Amino acid sequence: MKDRLVTLIGGGGFIGRYVAQELLAAGARVRIAQRDPREALFLKPLGGLGQTQFIAADVRKPETIARAVAGADAVVNLAGSFSDMDAVMVRGARAVAEAAASAGVANLVHVSAIGADPESPAAYGRAKAAGEAAVSAAFPTAAILRPATVFGREDAFVNRFAAMIARFPVIPVLRAGARFQPVYVADVAQTVKAALSAPAAAGRTLELGGPDVLTMGALIRWIAGAVGRDPAILELPDMAGALIARTGGEELALQTSRPSHTVPLSHARPATGAFTQPPRHSTSCTLKVVPSAASWQAFITASEPRSQHGVVVQTCSRYFPFGLSWNIV
Repeated sequence: MKDRLVTLIGGGGFIGRYVAQELLAAGARVRIAQRDPREALFLKPLGGLGQTQFIAADVRKPETIARAVAGADAVVNLAGSFSDMDAVMVRGARAVAEAAASAGVANLVHVSAIGADPESPAAYGRAKAAGEAAVSAAFPTAAILRPATVFGREDAFVNRFAAMIARFPVIPVLRAGARFQPVYVADVAQTVKAALSAPAAAGRTLELGGPDVLTMGALIRWIAGAVGRDPAILELPDMAGALIARTGGEELALQTSRPSHTVPLSHARPATGAFTQPPRHSTSCTLKVVPSAASWQAFITASEPRSQHGVVVQTCSRYFPFGLSWNIV
């Protein structure tokens, strides 16, 4: 990655800032492109002199995206929206892919979501699927990443529930028994970096999930214990979740859904080091290559498909990761 210019569309966002940190540490030059680049200036001290660039860009305005990707070696699209889904995640995703193709960009990584499905009952999932299709049509070698619910210090998921638990004596929970696999944001960022530098990632769809299969109810109770509260948990029926999905609450509806075709792990196995369980503020991610891992030989040694969907590999990262190791699971 050293000296390569990578444009991060939405680089100042939650996932974007971690991707920027990974790329800067690897010696890449990073161009942060977002509607108000001043909001991303906090990233500048992470790089050396001249290593970071900032440019105003909006995926809803293709001409601004063309300027943002001009001269770039690689592009990562992290833009998403719950309020303007078609403009940002479908037409905007197409604009990024078309601009990257026209500019002769070598690598494109499109960050989607685990719930992307043209048949999804949630508009968010359908929009993500349509965006993936638009990207693949315009830039066939793009790597598409589908992270499950992403957590980290600045997330809008765990922090939201922690704030609710701290304020209210009763917490409503949609589909408390539904299982999902949250993934740590730094592991997602490392996967983005890996996808940019691994030729075998071209044209692949990768689903990312954490090592722990959790129920929504169990997670809420864990958060409650972490913040020193013991609220009453009100489990809402599936009918309520379906109603929320149809009336605009796609985020909550998706966050209680288990990632499809992701092989669950019962515990995290460290990639390196002497600890037997991941330390606090750490996690691992599972990475599934679809539909075959055969071409990943150069990236993952001795890899072979372990299921009809592909091979699952696991990495364990500390809160501030010092490297990335892959283990066949």
